[in-house]
Amino acid sequence: MVCNVFEVLGIPVYYTDLRTRNIQIYDQDVVAGIKTLFGENAYSSPTQLNRELIAQNVFKDEYKLAKLNALVHPKVFEDFQMWLQQQAPDCPYILKESALTFETGFNKKLDKVIVVIANEKTRIKRVLERDSFRTEADIKGIIDSQMLESEKVKMANFTLVNDEMELLVPEVLKLDALFRS
Repeated sequence: MVCNVFEVLGIPVYYTDLRTRNIQIYDQDVVAGIKTLFGENAYSSPTQLNRELIAQNVFKDEYKLAKLNALVHPKVFEDFQMWLQQQAPDCPYILKESALTFETGFNKKLDKVIVVIANEKTRIKRVLERDSFRTEADIKGIIDSQMLESEKVKMANFTLVNDEMELLVPEVLKLDALFRS
């Protein structure tokens, strides 16, 4: 939602999850690495990563998660750099949407970090709507494996609450005005 508002305001957004999924399908080195790590069943078709199988493996095996991250994160960084070069030089600023900004250390390469928060119940509901193969227990396990939201808030420059209770658009408009000044 936050990124959509920024896009309406003309701000380019790099969607890390979407770009990562493309890399996991079209980058042959990454595809080979994923198949080596998880087997041929890691792909249900040539253009379809078996996300359910991957999730079942990585959130229960820190070694496999670390290997997957080491395989994918450098490629995502390269992709971001190429994407960045393609943006208009007169663009006032850009956004990089990423759930793992702090975990990957990418926050150190950004001018500012906005953390968007919501209560756990809302977050779980949203993931269940997006990922039909996940269970509530799966999602809680993922949340438990990530950095605490309170820690992210401490490290962020800005925090937005997206809990369907507070008005979000006026807050985004304030940030846009600040970033353009």
